[in-house]
Amino acid sequence: MNTVAFIGLGAMGSRMAANLHAAGYKLRVYNRDRAKTKPFAEKGIEVCDSPAAAAKGATFVCSIVSDDVATREVMLGASGALDAAPSGAIIVDFSTTTPAMAREVARAAAAKGLTYLEAPISGSIAQAQGKELVFLVGGDAAAFEKSKPLLAAMGRLARRIGDSGAGATLKLINNMLSATLTAAIAEVAQVAEAANLDREAVMEILAEGAAGSRLMKTKLPKILRRDFSPQFQLELMDKDVRYFLSLAQELDCPTPIASLVRSQYQAAKRAQLGKLDTCAVFLHVSGEKPGK
Repeated sequence: MNTVAFIGLGAMGSRMAANLHAAGYKLRVYNRDRAKTKPFAEKGIEVCDSPAAAAKGATFVCSIVSDDVATREVMLGASGALDAAPSGAIIVDFSTTTPAMAREVARAAAAKGLTYLEAPISGSIAQAQGKELVFLVGGDAAAFEKSKPLLAAMGRLARRIGDSGAGATLKLINNMLSATLTAAIAEVAQVAEAANLDREAVMEILAEGAAGSRLMKTKLPKILRRDFSPQFQLELMDKDVRYFLSLAQELDCPTPIASLVRSQYQAAKRAQLGKLDTCAVFLHVSGEKPGK
């Protein structure tokens, strides 16, 4: 079985790496916070001191980190994976980055005889746990074909969107829509409560209505029950909408709705809500304090 280096063992990465281990892949893992590697060490999985150490001899190098800055560090930094991965290795990056970052790393990988695929994810913790993730892949078609069994061990669908940058672009579009709907759900929840509507009825009918979606079925109940435990942190969504706006500006596309939505998330983050779930934008909209 192929050796897989896995970099980044946060809420998503830890579950994805665990699924690869369960599928029989030989893992070597790295995480900046060493404490998060303990469950893997307890299973006899090799824990490495740097991305470079993890990447040595690996057939696949997987990474999921927070943003462009972190991606540049683990890929191109002094102890980055690209300098250590063997020629012919495939880098599969699940991080949500800008398309420009994906293309930069792809060029650097190609110069070293490696292939870089960006494969950002649609799905959250529950989907990572249940191997139900959807991968939006940008990069070389042949490398994508070779990566399909790896992706199938963690998700239900992997689709090549196009060349480097295409997967990252579609992921930002997807997250802009998710951010917008979540912000709208927050406003709806505020009005429904002010009108003293039955909460169970609100959740049932809106989930079955024209705007019904996975977000409606998950975020509205969390808001109404004041459960802001993070499935996807608000500060990460703020970053993704910021990246979307930057991309839209590069493409000279007007995005007034995204600009308004980003202002809501930015204000919520500045109100110290960033570590909570995205639906904690409700607390900013309503002026309610956490824990009420």
